[in-house]
Amino acid sequence: MKKFLGITFGGLHSKILAVLLIFLLAIVGFNTAVSIYKTSTLSKIVDESGKEQRAAIEQVSGDTMYKTIENSLTTINTLRAEKLDDEFAGIENNIFMLQDLARNFFENSDELEPASVPLPDPDNENELEVHLLFEEGVDYSRSEYVGIAGHMVDTMVSMVETNDMMDSCYIGLADGTHIGVGCGGADKYDENGKQKPYPVRHRPWYVSALEKGDIIFTGVERDAFNNSLSVTCAAPVIVNGRTVGVVGADITIANMDEFVDEANSDAAFIFVINNDAQIIAVPENNGIFKVDESDNAEDLRNSDNKALADFITRALKAPTGLETVTLNDKEYYLSGVPMNTMGWAVVSVVDKEITTSSTNYLLSEINRINTDSADKFRNGMKTLSALSFVIVILIIIVGSLSALIVANRIVKPITAMTDNITGKSGVNGAFEMKDIYRTGDEIQVLAESFNDLSVKTLRYIENITEITKEKERIGTELSLATKIQVGMLPHIFPPFPHRHEIDIYALMEPAREVGGDFYDFFLVDEDHLGMVMADVSGKGVPAALFMMISKALIKSNAMLGQSPAEVLMKVNNLICVNNQAEMFVTVWLGIFEISTGKLTAANAGHEYPVIKHTDGNFELYKDKHGFVIGGMEDVRYKEYTIDMKKGDRIFLYTDGVPEATDSQEQMFGTDRMLEALNIDSEASPKQLLKNVRNAVNKFVKEAEQFDDLTMMCLEYKGSEPLDSKQEK
Repeated sequence: MKKFLGITFGGLHSKILAVLLIFLLAIVGFNTAVSIYKTSTLSKIVDESGKEQRAAIEQVSGDTMYKTIENSLTTINTLRAEKLDDEFAGIENNIFMLQDLARNFFENSDELEPASVPLPDPDNENELEVHLLFEEGVDYSRSEYVGIAGHMVDTMVSMVETNDMMDSCYIGLADGTHIGVGCGGADKYDENGKQKPYPVRHRPWYVSALEKGDIIFTGVERDAFNNSLSVTCAAPVIVNGRTVGVVGADITIANMDEFVDEANSDAAFIFVINNDAQIIAVPENNGIFKVDESDNAEDLRNSDNKALADFITRALKAPTGLETVTLNDKEYYLSGVPMNTMGWAVVSVVDKEITTSSTNYLLSEINRINTDSADKFRNGMKTLSALSFVIVILIIIVGSLSALIVANRIVKPITAMTDNITGKSGVNGAFEMKDIYRTGDEIQVLAESFNDLSVKTLRYIENITEITKEKERIGTELSLATKIQVGMLPHIFPPFPHRHEIDIYALMEPAREVGGDFYDFFLVDEDHLGMVMADVSGKGVPAALFMMISKALIKSNAMLGQSPAEVLMKVNNLICVNNQAEMFVTVWLGIFEISTGKLTAANAGHEYPVIKHTDGNFELYKDKHGFVIGGMEDVRYKEYTIDMKKGDRIFLYTDGVPEATDSQEQMFGTDRMLEALNIDSEASPKQLLKNVRNAVNKFVKEAEQFDDLTMMCLEYKGSEPLDSKQEK
């Protein structure tokens, strides 16, 4: 074959063009040129116009919206901060008033008759009352302070009744007594009707006020009786150089919630931070921030979110403008205003996406108009195309009659090639090169390509077969590894049929063929049961190997009679020596003394255990966490003890339970776990684990298991004397 001016003479190109080129070039070329010109010209105009319009709208609308939001949000935020600041300034003035009143009474105590102060009313649930509290071991009837401070009661009652933000007010006295005005007296008594002691001089507000020697506002603290969250304003009372006590008032978070809820909506909310950059009040449904006790609350100035930390730092010092901060992978506008009296700040948060809705609407309208214009153009082109189509059809009919003369030369080898490819001829489905394909044109080139492709395909099939065999071998080995791993864990229940003092059950479901979670329990001696719950970092075969090493080391050291802290320290050092993979494992280790019910445990970065006493429900036992095993050498671990009674239960688990995730990326959580345990809290350990597993399955539904899921439960059924066991 030869080429001249881009045409291959002797090939299909010349055979077809020879018949059809004369008939088609003139008309089709003309119509094509006109259509391309019109289409390209109009498309260019529409595209350029649309881009210019969208850019202008985005610029003008965005700038206008930003300035509007900045002006309004800054103004409103300032008013909110001033309003809240006034409220707290009023409370601060009340505390100063109580401080002066207390000083006056104690300076003139010789002129006062002792006032009587009643104990809390055990039948009062919610009514405002005056009550006398005292520390354990303190005889309030001999107090030299109560009779004097009792003259402040009427003033304190008036303050609580006239101030909506103030939940209660009181004076804690230096001799361990306390006079308060607040709602409810029933919660001051235990189930036996005995008044609960109140550690006046150890409460945060009392200690902080004396340390500073001036008026203070605490962080968020829990009430000693009803467990509610509140902020306290307190000031010391010092008379003639002697500390008499501390006056204070509680502002409950519930009262502050009314302030933040006023500005809460689907697109915006506000929150209040104290001078330690801890959140004091925020709507519960905000989805980003939460209120926590001061010991646990995060200092937002130290947040991992650097933009947020920088913003909070500046907001506590001076009003900020409108700033964009990313929270939970979403952009928000933030504006902050400090409160002069408190040193706190009010921060407004607005969803940035909502502010662009008007701009997006304008852009959608522009797109609609442009689309309508394009549709009109296309309709016009359709009419022209239809006319052109009729003309082209007539030309094709005439050209086709001429093309039939040479069609046989083209179609016959192609038909034979089709039969070869579809299996009507050939060997083992492979394409064969035949003389009929040797036409000297593109058909011959195509046939040669098919022949080459057929050879390569057969080789590919052979390679795939070998790869499939290798995958099957690996699958078999992983299946065996799964059996080995399961066999290493205690899996025969009951494990100690002769020991009637305990009932124990456990399970482990790996996320992959093999996993990194493991549990273990074993008798160290006749009176001590070792229990282990652990989670290795990572998944798959590496985690399984690390798990086997960790399990063996923990058990072998525990069997030597060492304490949990000693075992964890020794195992940690052994693993750190050759931990080139830099893996680690979280471990909870407990040694249970069967005869006494005493459980001694230590925690190396693992989940909190769950305890149920006979007279209550399952609850998290928030123990002190040590560092993970394998992370750093010479770590010391702290032990703690739990006295278990007959009928008590302990539930252990890995993070695969609370972090089980549904299709919406929501986690199962410890609250749902506790709810599942408490559905039938008196059930056997096996049934309790089944209840939790069913709850997890119901929650995650069809979502893939993300992490290994491991649980263990021990029920203490009471001890028997060792002598009686030996006799049996």
